[in-house]
Amino acid sequence: MSYQTGTPLTTDVEFALDGPWTAYWVAFLRVVTGWWFFHAGVTKIIESGFSFTYGTAYMREMTGTALGPVPVWMGNNLAWLIEPGVPLFETLIGLALMAGALTRLAAFGGAVFMVLFWIGNAGFGHGLVNSDLMGLLLFMTVIVLAAGRYYGLDAVIERTGFVKQHPKLRYLLG
Repeated sequence: MSYQTGTPLTTDVEFALDGPWTAYWVAFLRVVTGWWFFHAGVTKIIESGFSFTYGTAYMREMTGTALGPVPVWMGNNLAWLIEPGVPLFETLIGLALMAGALTRLAAFGGAVFMVLFWIGNAGFGHGLVNSDLMGLLLFMTVIVLAAGRYYGLDAVIERTGFVKQHPKLRYLLG
């Protein structure tokens, strides 16, 4: 019986994020993620305008979740912000991602939403890995890969004189 000392984990593996197919994929991922949030926001606006009362009603019932009394307090005291804010910000985040404008800022907003949804849906009937966590991973991928620079408006915005004079703005773009 022979023993092989090499394993697939010890061989060299190269994963380069350059070339057209990577750019196409990153842009596609950004647009699809944007469409997902845009559709969620616009659907809420069509169905209930800027009075998305389901969100605050749901929060008032979250007494036994991982967040404890925080969402209950928010549902009772911040309805004036949450009811119009959820559909509005979902729509704006989606539009920004589809256009590739202020992509990292928009994706950060989406990540905040997904963290709140993930923790808020803390029943975790299917374990910790659920659709909310997958959404969070999509937004984090868009942030890390600076997806707005691939066929998005951020690539154009970053070449403006204003951004060149204020290079820290690139952290919001991309």
